[in-house]
Amino acid sequence: MSISVQALTKIYGEQKAVDSISFEAGPGVLGFLGPNGAGKSTTMKMLTCFIPQTEGTASVCGFDISKQPLEVKRNIGYLPENNPLYADMYVKEALAFVADIHKMQQPTQRIAEVIEQTGLGPEQHKRIGQLSKGYRQRVGLAQAILHNPQVLILDEPTSGLDPNQLIGIRQLIVDLGKTKTIVLSTHIMQEVEAVCDRVIIINKGKIAANDTLQGLRSKNGDKTLENIFIGLTN
Repeated sequence: MSISVQALTKIYGEQKAVDSISFEAGPGVLGFLGPNGAGKSTTMKMLTCFIPQTEGTASVCGFDISKQPLEVKRNIGYLPENNPLYADMYVKEALAFVADIHKMQQPTQRIAEVIEQTGLGPEQHKRIGQLSKGYRQRVGLAQAILHNPQVLILDEPTSGLDPNQLIGIRQLIVDLGKTKTIVLSTHIMQEVEAVCDRVIIINKGKIAANDTLQGLRSKNGDKTLENIFIGLTN
């Protein structure tokens, strides 16, 4: 499995933000759902080595997040919820900067491919600060996939996109999921149903469900995903 998590825990003061969760993920798109404050973003930050865990272990592509953080980061692409970007950089300049961080050899062709994949062509010669929120989100996604990682962790990747842009980015996520392991956090249930193979629902730091969409429905009287989510997290 590309991602393996065992009893992962994060404690802030007296609060357990993530409480001994365990799961595995292989190629495909895993929906990672939960209400605000459930522990989704904290889990993602631990998997990307952005913050250390308090207890437990996890590995990405066979590399331990505590002992081999640089190898984990080489194999992972991360689009955080707040999508930090250099507003004064031009789109192509920002992608070249990220390529240099990853020490990519001859990145020009790869940058062109990613611009095409994410639909940034019309905006590629603009400063990031001039872009709409939707196009800035595309730049964040382009940066995440630029070094062709085996694992993608996407936190609200379609935030701010209009309906036409949504279709394109969702299709890109589906296509990437054919060969990569993608962990997708979103509050949009239609998005989960459109792109995800499996679903994990986390509530108050604990895993409330871990199953395929079909399996979840079968176990819950064929309710909609939204109703299942509400029932497990209320």
